[in-house]
Amino acid sequence: MSTAPVPIIAPAAPAAAPATPPRQPGAAALTAQFVLTGIIWGSSFLFMKVALEGVSPAQVVWARLVLGALTLGVFVALRRERLPRRLRVWGHMTVLALSFCVVPFLLFSWAQQFVTSGLASIYNATTPIMTALMAWAVFRVERLKAAQIAGILVGVAGVMVIIAPWQGLDLTQSLLAQLAILGATACYGFSLAYMRRFVADSGMSALVFSFLNIGIAAIIMLALTPVVARTPVHLDIWITLSLVTLGCVGTGIAYIWNQNVLRAWGPTRASTVTYITPVVGVALGVALLGEKLHWNEPAGAVLVFLGILLAQNRLRLGRRRADAA
Repeated sequence: MSTAPVPIIAPAAPAAAPATPPRQPGAAALTAQFVLTGIIWGSSFLFMKVALEGVSPAQVVWARLVLGALTLGVFVALRRERLPRRLRVWGHMTVLALSFCVVPFLLFSWAQQFVTSGLASIYNATTPIMTALMAWAVFRVERLKAAQIAGILVGVAGVMVIIAPWQGLDLTQSLLAQLAILGATACYGFSLAYMRRFVADSGMSALVFSFLNIGIAAIIMLALTPVVARTPVHLDIWITLSLVTLGCVGTGIAYIWNQNVLRAWGPTRASTVTYITPVVGVALGVALLGEKLHWNEPAGAVLVFLGILLAQNRLRLGRRRADAA
């Protein structure tokens, strides 16, 4: 996924619980799932880049959503999870299917035709900053403190360093692609704030939430099949494996791993997967695709990570000193 951010949902209501609660993973298993999620989501940019050699951006999105929905559907059936009955919940989940999956996935896939997979993975890390901005400016579900505002500004500075305007800004497809990726992370930020505002009390389990989110998005792409199928398809073993891994593992199994970590560790610790994915994405792009890494890209990424820490209230040294005094 582009990596999918950690969903903000309330614990499932008793009526929505599975008939036989699944056994919770141990500490070692949770750590392994956390690391594997970061690796899989970080490598998704590589898989998209490879898949785009034989299929169109829309076909990449079609495959990952349909395969991801089928994978998550199998786990929902095995755990005997119940789907929500309220039309209001289905309406909100349809909005999220568009804003959290269809639109950002299309933007990422289109953009990766013109930018490196490593650069796309770095930009994906701006999602927490976009979330803080949307939660404050659009949905008014959070009041930003001075440190959080500073974090947003630092994050913006990091993005500017990555874009490198001192090299000259011409409206090439590379620049438009970078702006498209920022539009995708803005969609993620909008969606996470939307979840907090409208579906936090839905009572869905994390697995059901992900299944509905991916499943409804898959139905939308299936409805667009006549349009998507117009572009010729050229498959080989690597393109096929990239699509299957991107869909079944990256948009399917990795969601379940992330949910296990979310329930056990909480959203703050679980969201630190954001720090793994760019490292993996950049490393794979350089090692396997021969992509070049310019000095301003990791420098900008450091500023973005610092902005994330401030925007998520993780840097509170002043307060700690005051508490100690």
